[in-house]
Amino acid sequence: MREQTEALTMPFDPASQDVGNIVSLEHVNLTVPNQETATDFYIDGLGLTRDPYLMAGTDNMWVNCGRHQFHLPKGDAQRWRGCIGLRLPCLDALEKRLGRIAPKLEGSLFRWQRKSPKRLDLRCPWGNRFRIHGDDAKGRAAGTCISGKRPTSPALVYLEMPVRQGDAAKIEHFYRKFLKAPGRTEKGRASINAGPGQQLIFVEQAQAIEDEYDGHHFAIYIADFSGTYHALAERGLITDIDNAWQFRFIDIGSGRNAKPLFRVEHEVRSLNHPLYQRALVNRLPEEPIL
Repeated sequence: MREQTEALTMPFDPASQDVGNIVSLEHVNLTVPNQETATDFYIDGLGLTRDPYLMAGTDNMWVNCGRHQFHLPKGDAQRWRGCIGLRLPCLDALEKRLGRIAPKLEGSLFRWQRKSPKRLDLRCPWGNRFRIHGDDAKGRAAGTCISGKRPTSPALVYLEMPVRQGDAAKIEHFYRKFLKAPGRTEKGRASINAGPGQQLIFVEQAQAIEDEYDGHHFAIYIADFSGTYHALAERGLITDIDNAWQFRFIDIGSGRNAKPLFRVEHEVRSLNHPLYQRALVNRLPEEPIL
């Protein structure tokens, strides 16, 4: 009885369980010059799965990563300013696949480095930076597909972006005020909740951000669709209304001709969107492609 009482009264932080208004960071959209190279990298290299139902033609390809996706329409290569964080089941198997596709991608910007047993840093053929983690939130070890234990599921876990010094806390305030998304800022790093186990991360840089925004975007699902829309519209921040379930904005900041803190297109979807919680086909984590 004493042990049960102590367990019930053990202090914890209820706020650590808050998700907020953003319920899912659903996909990242990057244009690619050709699908053959994209298939080598995203499918054969990362071990992800092409969506067999939607965008299965030659002008666009959707790639499933657990419950999340990459959208890769054909066009001039776009580059994410910062880093894309993924969780994959087995880094040892990933390294084998990357070594196998390396000859096909020779002469491109493709490269990787194993930072630790639980982390691998990677660049795609067009220079996009990925940080691959082999652990899930509960700390299960990388390489479980080899040890025989059930491996973790693939996931898009964060998007990291560089911002000017002094702007991280302001960006956190923007997401709290306009998107009702909880977050925190520590030592020039703002982390915004973007769904269970997902974050938008803004890291202050000592040097000015030189890369021009090239039009890439990410998609989020939100619970308070109308409230978020009206809050952004009042500031003149809405850039497109695609349909009854979806709108877009680019500038992070107060709007009304003020200089934005950062620019990246947000594709904002309601929970009534016809694609919300659509079942995605993935390779079985118990049977990784080695």
